[in-house]
Amino acid sequence: METVETLSPLSFSLKQSSQQFGYVTITVPHEYVDKLYQEASDQQKQKSHIYGFSRGQAPISYIEQNFQLHLLEHVKEFFFKYFVIDLLYKKLQEEKILFAGEPRLTNILVASKQNAAFSFSLTLAKPISLSGWKRLPFKAPKRKNYKDLDRQVENFLKEEQEASKKMKSNIINVGDWVNFHVCLLDKHKKPLLGNFKEQLWLKIGREEADNPFQTLFVGKKVGETFVTDHPGFQEHFSTHLDTNYLFSIEIVDYLSHAYFCIEHFKRHFKLKSVKDLHQKCIEVFSYRNDISQRRATSEETLKILLSKHVITIPPHLVLRQEKAILEMVHGQPDYHVYKMQTDFREKITILAEKQLKESALIQQLAFLEKITVSNQDIKGYLNLMCRPRTSEFIYFEPPTTKFSGREMPISASLLAQCCLKEKTLNHAILHLTKPKTGS
Repeated sequence: METVETLSPLSFSLKQSSQQFGYVTITVPHEYVDKLYQEASDQQKQKSHIYGFSRGQAPISYIEQNFQLHLLEHVKEFFFKYFVIDLLYKKLQEEKILFAGEPRLTNILVASKQNAAFSFSLTLAKPISLSGWKRLPFKAPKRKNYKDLDRQVENFLKEEQEASKKMKSNIINVGDWVNFHVCLLDKHKKPLLGNFKEQLWLKIGREEADNPFQTLFVGKKVGETFVTDHPGFQEHFSTHLDTNYLFSIEIVDYLSHAYFCIEHFKRHFKLKSVKDLHQKCIEVFSYRNDISQRRATSEETLKILLSKHVITIPPHLVLRQEKAILEMVHGQPDYHVYKMQTDFREKITILAEKQLKESALIQQLAFLEKITVSNQDIKGYLNLMCRPRTSEFIYFEPPTTKFSGREMPISASLLAQCCLKEKTLNHAILHLTKPKTGS
C-alpha cells in the first residue's frame, strides 16, 4: 500500500512494508532548502569573524563550504519544527491512518540542490470492530453524597463567574494561552518560504525565564500583526545555529487564565442546564481512595471497551513506553521508595501496556465516530488546564510545553492530536452513561 498526498510546498507519502510497519516520508522541495540555506549562510557571513577578512566581508562561498555541516543541521531542525511536525499529525488524522505508539523519526536527508526528506517509522494498528459498543452495559461510579461537595462546586462556579465579570478587556496577560500564525521573512520582509504560516500555541509563562515571550505578547490583542526578530523564536526554530531571522506574527486567538471559562466548559461537555453543569463539576470534587469520580469513570469506560476488544501491542512499543514512564517517575519524590518494591518493574510494564492499548483504542473510536477537532475544541481543552481542579478532567498525558524551565510554542496540529483523545473519551462516556433503551 502506498499513498501520496501534497500540501504545498510539502508532500506526504506512506508506504506499508508489512502488516505491522509503515514508513512516512515528508518531502520539502529543493527550492525551499536552497532558500533557507542561503539565508542562513548570509546571516553567518554577517556574524562570523573569519581570519583574514573584515567582519561580514568573507565570501559567501567560503561560508557555505566551511560551515556546511552546521548549516545543514540547522536546515533540518528548522524545517522539522516549521513544516514537518504540523503536516505529519495533520495528515495522519486526515488519512485516518491507524497506528500504535507515536511516530518515530528515523532519518533526515538534506543536501544542497536536492529535496529534503524526513522519514518516520509507524507501528500500524490492526483495525478492530467496535460495532455495538454504545450498547455495552455500563455502571458509572457514583459521587459521594456529602452536601459540602455541592457547596464547594457552588463556590467554585461563583468565584469563576465573578472573575469573568472583572475582565473588561481582551488584552493578553501573563498566564494566558495565545494562538498565532508565524511566517518566516527574508531581509526585505517578504515571505521566504512561500506564504506558508505555521500555527502555534504558547502559554505565557510566569517564571523569570519566560520574560522574553512576556514582553512580546503581553498587552497585545487578537488581530494584531507585527514583524519581529524575537530571540524566543530564534531559539525555538534553531538550536544549532545563532540566527537573527525576521518573523511575521499574526495573533488569531487567545484564552485567558484570569478565570475558568464556564461557557467553554459547557460547550466542551455538551452541558444543557445548570443542573448538568453542577453535576459535571461534582465529578472532580468527589473523591474515593484519592481517585476522583471523573478519573474513575474514565478508567471504567476504557476498561469495559478493552474487555470487549482485543488489542495486541508489539513488545518494542511496550519497551519504549516503559522507558518514557521511568523517565517521568524518576523525578518524583517517592521514586526510590517505589523502586525498592519487588514488583516495581512488573507494574511499569502493566502500566505501559495499558496506556498503549487505551490510546490505540481511542484512536480507532475517533475514526469510527468521525470525530474531528476545531479551534474551539482546543480552547475547551486548554481551559481545563486553567485550574488544578478542572485539569482532573484530562485523562491522557497532555503535551509537554516547557523546555529547560521555559514555556515554548507548540504546534497546533500536535495539540489537536491530544485534544482528539479527550474529545473521543468524552464521547464514549456520554454514550455509555446514557439510559439504555433496549437493543
